[in-house]
Amino acid sequence: MGIIPCDGRAATADRAGRNEQKNGEPQLTASDAASNDLLSSYDAGKFFDELFSDRDSGSAQVALIRERLGRLTFDDLRRRSQDAERELYNLGITFLVYSDKDAVDRILPFDLIPRIITAKEWARLEAGVVQRVAALNLFLHDIYHDQKILKDGVVPRDLVEGNANFRPQMIGVDLPFNTYIHIMGVDLVRDGEGVIRVLEDNGRVPSGVSYVVENRHMMQRVFPDLMTGFGIRPVDNYGHKLLEAMCEIAAPAGDSPEVALLSPGSYNSAYFEHIFLAREMGVPLVEGRDLAVIDDKVYMKTTNGLVRVDSIYRRLGDDFLDPKAFNPDSLLGVPGIFDAYRKGNIQLANAIGTGVADDKAVYCYVPRMIKYYLDQEAIIPNVDTRICREPDALQYTLDNLDKLVVKPVGEAGGYGITIGPRASKAELEECRASLLADPANYISQPTLDLSVCPTVTDDGVEPRHVDLRPFAITGKSTWVLPGGLTRVALKKGTLIVNSSQGGGSKDTWVMERDADEESAS
Repeated sequence: MGIIPCDGRAATADRAGRNEQKNGEPQLTASDAASNDLLSSYDAGKFFDELFSDRDSGSAQVALIRERLGRLTFDDLRRRSQDAERELYNLGITFLVYSDKDAVDRILPFDLIPRIITAKEWARLEAGVVQRVAALNLFLHDIYHDQKILKDGVVPRDLVEGNANFRPQMIGVDLPFNTYIHIMGVDLVRDGEGVIRVLEDNGRVPSGVSYVVENRHMMQRVFPDLMTGFGIRPVDNYGHKLLEAMCEIAAPAGDSPEVALLSPGSYNSAYFEHIFLAREMGVPLVEGRDLAVIDDKVYMKTTNGLVRVDSIYRRLGDDFLDPKAFNPDSLLGVPGIFDAYRKGNIQLANAIGTGVADDKAVYCYVPRMIKYYLDQEAIIPNVDTRICREPDALQYTLDNLDKLVVKPVGEAGGYGITIGPRASKAELEECRASLLADPANYISQPTLDLSVCPTVTDDGVEPRHVDLRPFAITGKSTWVLPGGLTRVALKKGTLIVNSSQGGGSKDTWVMERDADEESAS
């Protein structure tokens, strides 16, 4: 592929103002205003609904959004949805699905009805994400240095050192600000009681942030009348914040460190996002063949000769990064880059060895990490989880298999999950056999009544289950992108929101201020 040059580091600034909201009411047509309420027959059933259920704050703004939606016709909503999907495809906002021979390159389905987060809700979520990132970075620094948490028995030693993502080569390697997870995605769900919980952590190569930004741009183009008059927190500055962190961690290089984004190439499922983020940061997009290590320093090959690189945002897993240090069969990485990294001549985001922190078994111990390192209770609780490597947890899981969700600890993308209440007898028996054969590879969780959000379907506006992935960037400090990626399970009745399993996404609106709080002040 070669190097893709970008248009300068002020790429995000070129779009300044795209999130500015105008005052006044939406301009709806006469036929819209005269129509029956679009949401009059909508029924979320027993589930907490992100647009209809009671909130502690922000209810006036949410009610106004419901009112505006209700004044639309379904035909208009469907027409706008079709316009949005057509534009997404024309813009090349797609991802690859390796398992589908008939539709390898597809858009991530986009639903026009936004997910609303009030200012008060967001303040708590933001604090919880920052707390979690801090604890996980302290944990990673500890296990690759003094290992106090292992010596004190807070986290089992074999769970860490026996983890496939634990890298003994990283022991004793010092990193700027002791930051290992520079970019993190935290998957959150809201249960039937309205409580938001952490479902899992993504600390290796979290993806999806490009859709957060593009979803906002799409809403501004096809549904501006719904957005008018609200103070919605912007998301356009993600690229600037990411570049800022990459410059903060860069190997010493004076005032203008050279940053690059390393991609496996155009056949990667998230390649669109790699291009997007390189452009947003205004840095070169490179593949392994575009880099060379000379005297333990990393250089980029350009038409003007070699250029020293100081920090790299890598979208490449540890195993493929350096054939000399990890997988010798990898053709995607950069031979010798680990030695340069170990000597501090290049910095990588995320750090090598971070995969331990997003293991689904290690996830269970994060509340204990928060207490151990920060002497605080977790602001956002975990989902109740049992680690099947423990005999009591395994027996409980086997005894209640038809009531639980069973997940392999190392899989991603929704693969390998068994949802007990919705599984066939054969699927349950297959899961039972897998548990007995390799219990350490599984965790189990209760089947949650995940919250729903009104969603445009072929049959009208219906409830569909959603989750939320906020993205956090950490250099010297941690910044959290307002809102994040709301994924929606488009298939009726399913709980799996992953894009590879047929899920889509929504724009996520975080309110600047809650209107009912303003009126009370």
